[in-house]
Amino acid sequence: MPAERSHTSDERVRSVVAPVVESAGLHLEDVRVARAGSRSTVRVILDLPEDQVGSLDSDRLGDASRAVSAALDDADVVRGQYTLEVSTPGVSRPLTEPRHFRRARTRRVALDLVDGGTTTARLVDVVDGPEGEVLVLDDGTQVALSRVREGKVEVELKRLEDDEAGSARHGDDDAGSARHGQEG
Repeated sequence: MPAERSHTSDERVRSVVAPVVESAGLHLEDVRVARAGSRSTVRVILDLPEDQVGSLDSDRLGDASRAVSAALDDADVVRGQYTLEVSTPGVSRPLTEPRHFRRARTRRVALDLVDGGTTTARLVDVVDGPEGEVLVLDDGTQVALSRVREGKVEVELKRLEDDEAGSARHGDDDAGSARHGQEG
């Protein structure tokens, strides 16, 4: 039997999880509940607030995961047994919302434009402009967000090496994940 998703379950879980995530100073990116037979998987995607640059470190993700798990246990909003997966969107997330672009500041981004053009540069800032929000790139280019069909962060090997060296010192994990088996 294929996994089933319930919008109602998503919203019930979101209503329990959102205050916990907010009190941890994080952003609740997404909640998905998928049921397969008698078990469910609850996926909670967390991110830093849009005004912060960098990655959500694994210690902070773990703390948030434990708080989310406790809140779900207390509220008992998921029927039966479930597995809780708490993670970050990771670097491969498509940039689809203004907040995604704000979170990608300092990163190289590849932009596919609605007119068929493309550009790749480091994203410096997202500012208000005459056409709405505007991406400011390190090469001096400014691109109205309304002109962007699709955006993604470019993985930079040198930067990845630098980030990993920092992670080893500070416990950062760009695409970290915490999993908890739950009996609901």
